Amino acid sequence: MNALLAQTRMELLLSLRRAEGILITMIVPVILLIFFASIGLKPDDYEDPIDFLLPGMLALAVMSTGLVSLSIRTAYERNYGVLKRLGSTPLSRPTLIGAKILATMAVQVVQIAVLVGIAVAGYGWRPSGAFLWALLAVLLGTVVFAGLGLLMAGALRAETTLALANALYIGFLLLGGIVWPVEEMPGLLSIPARLLPSSAFADALRETLSAQPTLPWVNFLILAAWSILAIVVASRTFRWE
Repeated sequence: MNALLAQTRMELLLSLRRAEGILITMIVPVILLIFFASIGLKPDDYEDPIDFLLPGMLALAVMSTGLVSLSIRTAYERNYGVLKRLGSTPLSRPTLIGAKILATMAVQVVQIAVLVGIAVAGYGWRPSGAFLWALLAVLLGTVVFAGLGLLMAGALRAETTLALANALYIGFLLLGGIVWPVEEMPGLLSIPARLLPSSAFADALRETLSAQPTLPWVNFLILAAWSILAIVVASRTFRWE
C-alpha cells in the first residue's frame, strides 16, 4: 500500500509537469459540449440537448484521459527507459498500473467538475438521478479505458501506441455512442457498436443521470467485462522495456 500511494503521488506530479497534455484532454470535451449544445444536437426523445450531451462528454473526458493521455505518456516513459529503472525497484507491475489508474482518477475529478460547472452555469442543467450508480459507471469506465491505454503502452512501441490511441479515440467518439445513440446508427452498424465500452459507458451515465433514472445492468456488465479483460491482459503483457 505504501508503494502504491508513493507511486500515485509521483504519477500526479509527473502529470502536473506535463500540463499541456492535461489541458488538451480537458479542452476537447468542453469545446464539443459547448458546440453541440449551441446547435441543439439531440435525439428526438430528449427535450433539452444538455441532458443528452453532458453524459456523453463526461464519458469522453474519462476516455481521453485514460485511453489517450495515459497511454501515450506511459509509452514514452517506457521508450525513454523510465519504466526500466522502476522495474529494478520492488515496485511490481500491478502496483504501477494501479498507481497510474488512481492518478488518472484524480485528474478526472477536475475534468468532471469543469464539465458539470459549464452545464449548470451555461445551460441550466440541474443534477438529478442515481448518483451512486453514476459514480460506479465512472469508476468502471476509468478502469476500462486506463486499462486499455496501459495495455497498449506496455506492449507496443511508443509511436504505435500514439497512432492507435488516437485512432481508437476518434472511432469511439464517432461510433461509440458519445455524440449520437447507437440505436439510431444505420444498418448493422448499431449491433457491434452496442458492445463497445464507450457506448456502454455513455448510455450508463445517461440512464443514471436522467430525471427518472434506471439501473443499466446490461451496460454495467459490458463495462465490467471490458475492465476485467483490460486489466488482466495489461498486467500480464506489460513490459518494463
